[in-house]
Amino acid sequence: MQELDHVSHWVFDLDNTLYPPSARLFDLIEVRMTDWVMQELGVARDEADRLRAQYWRSYGTTLSGLMREHGVDPTPYLTHVHDIPLSALEPDAALAAAIRALPGRKIVYTNGSRQHAERVTEARGLGGLFDAMYGIEDAGFLPKPERGAFDAVFRAAGVEPTRAAMFEDDARNLAVPHDMGMACIHVHPDRHEAPHVHHHAPDLGAFLSQLTGRDDTAPRP
Repeated sequence: MQELDHVSHWVFDLDNTLYPPSARLFDLIEVRMTDWVMQELGVARDEADRLRAQYWRSYGTTLSGLMREHGVDPTPYLTHVHDIPLSALEPDAALAAAIRALPGRKIVYTNGSRQHAERVTEARGLGGLFDAMYGIEDAGFLPKPERGAFDAVFRAAGVEPTRAAMFEDDARNLAVPHDMGMACIHVHPDRHEAPHVHHHAPDLGAFLSQLTGRDDTAPRP
């Protein structure tokens, strides 16, 4: 953990990072993605689901594939796919305390929309803890893992990569931060061995509590 003593900027992904995958929130988003592709492109559900997954693999997000392959307007898409109930999310007091105790600036950077980030952090009891939130619109709709997306957001946020840490559930999104000199933490139940993954955090709150010297034993949802 001493390898993170130099960090003064803490950058957090949102979905499946600031809440556990067991909430299955992204399952709801994926259904709405597929619905939108069906309606916009006039294809059957099976084909829409195939395109959704293919564009995510090829371009980093389904939205990026739709923009590049079909010239879609990103704003209605983002509004539609993030219009989901957040009843599966519960406030996490221990995680909030651990984030609050981190020294320096804390930001959220998601491939979703900024509005989605604001809703989710409020539902998790993390409102007011972050100095700024950035969505894909703040990167000119370029997605992680593209270098240009990170450059745009970090420039806007004033992040110095060599003094920053990145927390991500998608290991491929840590490759560029690693190349930029950031400390890279994979937040996921399963360990991913790769040169660009420096730390593994199956439980984000527990990991951060070790950093800050907290001993919060409150159960985490």
